[in-house]
Amino acid sequence: MTSKRPARRAPLRSPTAGMTWVPGGSFAMGSDDFYPEERPVRRVEVDGFWMDDHPVTVAEFRRFAAATGYVTVAERPLDPAQYPGTDPALLRPGSLVFHPTDGPVDLRDVTQWWHYVPGAQWRRPRGPDSGIKQLGDHPVTHVAAEDAEAYAAWAGKQLPSEAEWEFAARGGLDGATFTWGNDFAPDGVMMANTWQGEFPWQNLMTDGWEGTSPVKSFPANGYGLFDMAGNVWEWTSDYYTTRPAGHIQHACCTRQGAGTRRSII
Repeated sequence: MTSKRPARRAPLRSPTAGMTWVPGGSFAMGSDDFYPEERPVRRVEVDGFWMDDHPVTVAEFRRFAAATGYVTVAERPLDPAQYPGTDPALLRPGSLVFHPTDGPVDLRDVTQWWHYVPGAQWRRPRGPDSGIKQLGDHPVTHVAAEDAEAYAAWAGKQLPSEAEWEFAARGGLDGATFTWGNDFAPDGVMMANTWQGEFPWQNLMTDGWEGTSPVKSFPANGYGLFDMAGNVWEWTSDYYTTRPAGHIQHACCTRQGAGTRRSII
């Protein structure tokens, strides 16, 4: 997801196709109910900004790679000097691929379902024998922070800060559990591509998808943004950090580095 900040006020029209204006404001950032790193809830202010209305797709990233010759981190050779004591024959470019387990496992051990697969990268998302022929409208995967920043720069945009991303994801529903409200499946309708069943072995696929889904497969949030929950993780521009409780915090426009919120692309 990329963003582009105007000087002060919103232009009358989107700076590029597929961008949506997110008005600035104050909101309760974080949650006390789920992950420890989301605590504490604190008031944060953000200025208004333009944001892509959907995650970057395989087709969009393919145009970037074709135009620039860019090689992603997952495709680059590994330097044996950075992995002392490792058999150089094992240092093959690749990425992590999700594999469901055969049954319940210790959820503290992510290696039970995330496996390093040599040859896995954005063109080969499941490994060397896979491809993207049918995935043009799906969000691109296996993209590192460095790759996401390179794409955003090429597009004339930038990654949103974590505060901007969460403000945009909430769609004006300050304090709601999900980007669409507090009911996970209102009237039985699935609102995002998420895991249903017991993770990581029982995928009921109530939402209709086993892996990624095409962007815009589910309703937009209150700001007209799609896939702000589920489908893929997305990148923001912040370093990961813990935050002490305090008063109103203003999201600085200065780039701080690369850290995660969900994956960008």
